[in-house]
Amino acid sequence: MLASALCRVAGQPTIPIYPGVERPLLLQHEHQPTAPQQEALVRWPHETDFPRGSAIEFLRQTIRKHPGEIVLLATGPMTNIALLFSVDPAIPSLLKGLVLMCGAFSAEQQQRTPVEWNALCDPHAAAIVYRTPIAQHRSIGLDVTMQVVMPAEQVRERFIQTPLLHPVLDFAEVWFRERPQIIFHDPLAAVSIFDEQVCQWTRTVVEVHLQDDELLGQTQILTTDKSAQHEIAHMVDPARFFERYFRVFSMKS
Repeated sequence: MLASALCRVAGQPTIPIYPGVERPLLLQHEHQPTAPQQEALVRWPHETDFPRGSAIEFLRQTIRKHPGEIVLLATGPMTNIALLFSVDPAIPSLLKGLVLMCGAFSAEQQQRTPVEWNALCDPHAAAIVYRTPIAQHRSIGLDVTMQVVMPAEQVRERFIQTPLLHPVLDFAEVWFRERPQIIFHDPLAAVSIFDEQVCQWTRTVVEVHLQDDELLGQTQILTTDKSAQHEIAHMVDPARFFERYFRVFSMKS
């Protein structure tokens, strides 16, 4: 419903929205069963009826119709992507690339956050995704996303200038009750698809820890090598990111 509200404000109410899988593959608990921002929906027109059980098949058919053209962006738990790769093992070879907002890769960041949220919510799915060979397999972890941050007052000042961001600001106000700022985790991953120079990348091999309950889901770097299958962001240009981000919304307003 949040996505539908955004599509309506953008003048694109017919963009298809397919709810994904609601629970992790193996874990018996959910870390975030509800979306607190939903309370703002009363102020934004939105659809309430969506096709259930169709998300994986929609992804599969779309990628098969456009081989080598699609960069798949994953900005939440990896459950749907892991199921997609398991249901149709040919899909990874048909992708142009995969970009994840997932993981924490530096020792310093892992001291502060041993397991990043998206990996924590479904570590077994994350493990499947990282074990899957893909032509371009990129991750932007907390090491980098934590550098693109904006305090609440500045968010209000910037977002109010752009009609497309008005509902986002409304959703953010729920967040600001407990936190003084927003970190642009997922938007950075999205921007990197269209401007890969917003980050600097290191080739490596990533493994997801599945043995120790306390570190379940931790992303571990096994080796750094120019031929390794994964690329992880190790630096970001925050000014370049914010310029690209706000330019897109200004163009569409």
